[in-house]
Parts: sequence; structure tokens; C-alpha cells
Amino acid sequence: MRESGGAHVSGNQQPVSVRESAAATMPMDTLRNNDAMAGYLRKFLDRFFYLGMSLLVAAVAIFGFSHTIGANLLHPDRPRPLILHIHAIVFSGWVVLFITQSALVRASKVTLHRRLGIFGAILGGILPFLGITTALVMQHWHGHLDGSNNAALSLPFNDMLAFSIAFGLAIYWRRRPEFHRRLMLIATCCLTGAAFARFPESMVPGNAFYACVDLLILLGVLRDLLVARRVHVVYRYGLPCMIAGQVVAQYLMLAAPSPWLMITHRIMQWTA
Repeated sequence: MRESGGAHVSGNQQPVSVRESAAATMPMDTLRNNDAMAGYLRKFLDRFFYLGMSLLVAAVAIFGFSHTIGANLLHPDRPRPLILHIHAIVFSGWVVLFITQSALVRASKVTLHRRLGIFGAILGGILPFLGITTALVMQHWHGHLDGSNNAALSLPFNDMLAFSIAFGLAIYWRRRPEFHRRLMLIATCCLTGAAFARFPESMVPGNAFYACVDLLILLGVLRDLLVARRVHVVYRYGLPCMIAGQVVAQYLMLAAPSPWLMITHRIMQWTA
């Protein structure tokens, strides 16, 4: 009898898939090398990813603010409010702390990491209040008591809200490392929007700074896919919520709807 598929398969044989056929024709040394390289990559990411991300965040902050620190802090045309200097020191201290804590975990200094975490909890609790206060003080300093310029307050408000939620959950789940370290990464990435906004236009065009923040977090998603072959629940829920907040903040800044302007005008009056 003639087979309809053109190739005969006996009853004791199973069809060979294309992938299995390709693997069968590939030299065993190549397969072993590929598996070894993939294993090394997963091991490297598992051990050094968060330390590397802390250094990347520091590089983003240094590069971004290097374009404005001279005119705003080091050699200003007129003295800036003291709180701007405090803001720069405290937020820089947070990045240094994030690097230190990541390095301590990598060095298996868990006890010291937890002790330093007490200071981190205090510092992290200060950051949102300092960030919002600085934004309001600088808005007054620039003389934007009225008009659509106040609409841009949506950006620091959103950043500090996102940081507060991620940081608060990280403290709550401090005994669950897989949750804690991802939430701390998200919280720290939330602070990089202002740095990305100061990148040259050729690198970060227009209002694309939030997209850059999300790309940092997407590196964490990629790490999970490569190491664990699944995306952690923190990213599955956290990243969409972050993007939703960013969209709302961008809308309030760009469209400047009248209800939002009324709210910001009242805030400026209360804090005058």
C-alpha cells in the first residue's frame, strides 16, 4: 500500500520533529558549548544582575544630572533654595545605599545588609516628602503661581507615589527576597525619570523619559525570562501599574485639564 505522506513510518517509529532533526545533525561539541554558555549566562545574571543594575542606575543619574548640575547647583545665575542642595545629597545617598546593599547581598553579608536596611527604611521614608516638597519649593521659586506651568507637578507627584508604593511593599516583604529585591529595583528606577529627562535630545527625545524608566525595569523582566524562564508576579502587576500612572501623569502635564490646574493652583496657594 502506498503512504499518502510520501515517506514511510513503521508502527514502531515516531515522527521526528524539525527541532529534533536539527539537533541530531548538530555536532555534540556544539550542543555542549551552547548549553554551557547558556548555563554560564544564567548563573552570571543570577549572581550579579542586581549589583549591575544598581551601577547602571548610578550611571544614568550621573550622566543625566551632569548636564544641569553646573547651572543649577555649582554655578547658578542666582542662588537656589537650600532644599535643592539637600534633595541632591539625599537622593544621591539613596543610590549609593542601593549599590551598597546590592554589593552586601552579593558578598553574602546578609546580617550587615539587614542592619543597614534600618537606615534605608528611614531614608526611603524621607524621600517622598523631600521630593514633593522640593518640587513645590522650586515651583514657587520659579514664580509659577498661576498658569499651565503648574501642570508639570504631575510628574514629581507620580514619581513619588510610585516610589512610595514599591518601597512600602518592599519593606512589607523584606523577609521574601524574591519580592523584596524586585520591588527595591522598581522603587529605585522610579527615581530615574528626572535624570533621563536631562539626557540630550538626541538620546531621549521629547517626553520619552518614562519609556527609558520602563526599559530599566524591562531588564529585570528579561533577567527573569533568562534565569527562571518566567516573569515574576512583581513585574507582572507592578510594571503595568507603573505605566498607567506614567500615562496619567503625562496626560495631566501635556493636556493641562482645567480640574487639574485648579487642584495645582490650590496646592500652590496653600504652600505659598
